[in-house]
Amino acid sequence: MQATRVTRPARLLAGLLCLAALPALAHDVSPVARERMQNGGILDYIWTGAVHMLTGYDHLLFLFGVMFFLTRFMDILKFVTAFTLGHTITLVFATFAGITADHYLIDAVIAVTVMYKGFENLDGFRRWIGTAAPPLLAMVFSFGLIHGFGLSARLQDLTLGDESGLLGKILFFNLGVELGQIAALLVMGVVIRAWQQTTVWEPVTRVCNGLLVFFGFLLLLYQLHGYLHEQGHVHGPATTSEAAGVPHSHDGGPLHVH
Repeated sequence: MQATRVTRPARLLAGLLCLAALPALAHDVSPVARERMQNGGILDYIWTGAVHMLTGYDHLLFLFGVMFFLTRFMDILKFVTAFTLGHTITLVFATFAGITADHYLIDAVIAVTVMYKGFENLDGFRRWIGTAAPPLLAMVFSFGLIHGFGLSARLQDLTLGDESGLLGKILFFNLGVELGQIAALLVMGVVIRAWQQTTVWEPVTRVCNGLLVFFGFLLLLYQLHGYLHEQGHVHGPATTSEAAGVPHSHDGGPLHVH
């Protein structure tokens, strides 16, 4: 019986490792998604938003960190609502207003939020800095704003088609994001609850949150490398075709022109 109790969380931990090790290409904007957003209908916009959230490894890792120690439904609702309000504000308004920034830099900041949550879950502020952590609810809302800006940057990579229907497309895309988030949270809740019922919950908390810091750091390095490559600081300057305005990508990133 004891062996069963140990191997179950081990299998769940392996699942988390697989999630965190998803290739960076999983978060790119595919040609199919572009086509859906340009010529599709309401269900296509919702589906695209849901798929984007469910393949957004950085968003999922942060949410996993937020969920990790929450056990009461009202606490889960409070923090998820704060995150949802934050990313909805920037997703809707930044996209509608056409406000954007380099997606590598935005995703680099999102990677820092993943590292932050793992560090905070490890009680890093008290143990290694000697101070109390900032108010978690305010931080989750603030990080939601950042994650929403990342979602907006990806959405603006899509060809949205007729400008007269832009707001509707944004809102339905955001609805899909929320539905995808709910689905992800349900799975996370089951996984975390299963871990809490085992005798290895304490070491699992250290391992999982240590991995959040580790994978967040890897994502940070990946995004900074992509940014430097895009700016011509890695592997030399842009080629002739790139400089001429030919659509291309760097390290699997979205198509763009210089």
